[in-house]
Formats: sequence, C-alpha cells, structure tokens
Amino acid sequence: MFHSITEFLNQWEHESSSTQKVLDALSDESLQQKVSLEGRNLGRMAWHIVTSLYEFISQTGLQFEGAKSEQDVPTSAKEIADQYRKSNEAMVSAIKEQWSDESLKEVHNLFGHPSPNSLTLLTLILHQTHHRGQMTVLMRQAGLKVPGVYGPSQEEWNAIGMEPPKL
Repeated sequence: MFHSITEFLNQWEHESSSTQKVLDALSDESLQQKVSLEGRNLGRMAWHIVTSLYEFISQTGLQFEGAKSEQDVPTSAKEIADQYRKSNEAMVSAIKEQWSDESLKEVHNLFGHPSPNSLTLLTLILHQTHHRGQMTVLMRQAGLKVPGVYGPSQEEWNAIGMEPPKL
C-alpha cells in the first residue's frame, strides 16, 4: 500500500507508461486475437484495462472523466490507446487536485469490500499488470512486436544485437 500520493505517482508513472507502450503497439487487426473461443479477445482485454481506471478509482469518490465499460469496445487500436492516455491523464490530475496523503487512509467500498484508497491504488496496479501480461501473449500470437515492460522483450534484445537470456 502507498503512504503518500508522491509514492503512488512515482510507481504509477512506470506502470501507466508501460501499459501505454503495450496499447500503442496494438494494430486494428490484432484486436480480434483470442486465446480460446470463449475468452476475451485482445481488443476487449485492452478496453477492460482502459475502463478499469475509472471503474476502480471512481469508487473512492474521486471525480474525473474516464472511459466506461458500458461503452462499446472501439474497433480502432489507436482509439483504445488514446482513451487510455486521456483517462490516465484525467485520473492523475484528479488525484493531484482532490487528494492529500491523508486521503489514502479513507475507506470506500471496492466491488463489495471495504478498501482504503491506498489499497485500491495498489489493486489497480496489480489488476492492470495482470491483464497487460495476458495481452502480451495475445500480441505474440497476433504477430506483433511486444515492447519491454520490466526489461527488454525478446524483440528488443534482438534489436540491440544481443541474445535474449536463455531460460
């Protein structure tokens, strides 16, 4: 959990920029990629990440404009990436303007469970990271280059003329 807004924003900067890189790497054609017949396709998973910003954080009472899950999944990869950028900027601005470090201790209902705002922020990061990982598998299946998140991806190792680590 986070003890200060600055602590969260420092972590969020890396996490949200990594998610933005992944979303920016999608193509319109890749949005239909699925792992199974009954699973979400890549476009729905990407849109779920975008709409989760508002869905999670609005439960704390924070006021900002963000994409909502009841909206149709865009068919344009650029629109999905742009909506993440816009929702993220609005959320970060709202946190800076409406919250203080003390706000992190406030408890609100998060999907039926009491959660301090600091835990809600951590849960948002973990949720996003989980789905971002799922997306990279679907991206590989769709033939896309996967950007590195916590280090170089296989494609990035190759681009700098190095062998990817052996597993």
